Amino acid sequence: MDIVLGFLVGAILWFVLSYVVGGFYTVDQNELAVKTIFGRAERLGGTTLEDPYAEYLRPEERERYAYPQLRVIPPGGPYFKWPWEKIHKVSLATQTMNMAHDPEAAEANHQGTMLEAVTKDQLNIGLKGQIRYRVSERNLYAYLFGVKQPIAHIMGYFISVLRERIANFEAPARNNISLLPDASMVDPSITEGISINDLRKNLPNLNEHMDRECLSSGLRYGIVLEASLITAIDPPQEVESALAAINTAHNEVSSDISLAQASADQKIVQSKRAVEIETLHAQAEVEPLHALAAQLSELKQHGPEVLALYRRNIRLAIYRKARHVIQEVNQS
Repeated sequence: MDIVLGFLVGAILWFVLSYVVGGFYTVDQNELAVKTIFGRAERLGGTTLEDPYAEYLRPEERERYAYPQLRVIPPGGPYFKWPWEKIHKVSLATQTMNMAHDPEAAEANHQGTMLEAVTKDQLNIGLKGQIRYRVSERNLYAYLFGVKQPIAHIMGYFISVLRERIANFEAPARNNISLLPDASMVDPSITEGISINDLRKNLPNLNEHMDRECLSSGLRYGIVLEASLITAIDPPQEVESALAAINTAHNEVSSDISLAQASADQKIVQSKRAVEIETLHAQAEVEPLHALAAQLSELKQHGPEVLALYRRNIRLAIYRKARHVIQEVNQS
């Protein structure tokens, strides 16, 4: 009897220590938790289709990604769980990953250092960059239970969207206004239309496009892509020298056009200033004539004698300055 009693007491103590005392838990500040009872998570009702970001899902995808909303345990504690309950904790910290990393095959994509893609002109290029992601607190079901490997799924989704965008990328149309009469003689194949050059010049637009296209990632896989940053686009080694020569020619043509445009602008400014100066000179010569005409008109209003006296005074002033006066004498 003592052995049986001791066994029972030991079993009770083990149960208390393992499931009662050990049933208390806490949730850290940067974590959320979900409780499952006999393997089923506690639900609140409703689905992720009620989320505002559901509008970014295509109609045929809405039923596929309709996950239930779960009751989330916030940071704090201590909380208590029974032996038949299990706690799943999730970190909400933002993480950074190389976009060439493959969670399922570390040796893929050149050992996770460079991602390959094909441009619209069939040029095989290498991409380098990073993505920032975090777990979606509004769709923990997809992250914990809906998808087996959320990181692998989100990376596959991101890469497929990126490769599709690069394969169809075209530089935004620009209004090229020619300021030189011979600018039409420049070969357009030198200055535009090279896909890798367009991609390099429009990296911010490419990153913004990826951010927009991945807005639904939280509803799909329970992971939010906060930002993507493509830092380098490299051509294949066999065409790198040819591309460098094309870019050098492009830079030389652009430099010549810029110098010609600057010279033309300078000449236009100088011509405008010359016209302004000559206009001021003409106004300076005409203004005394206008003043004299106004003065004579005013004198004429006071009678013909006044005008005659004015003429006499002018002659006397002229005679006073002259050294010699030649006067015609009438011989008759």
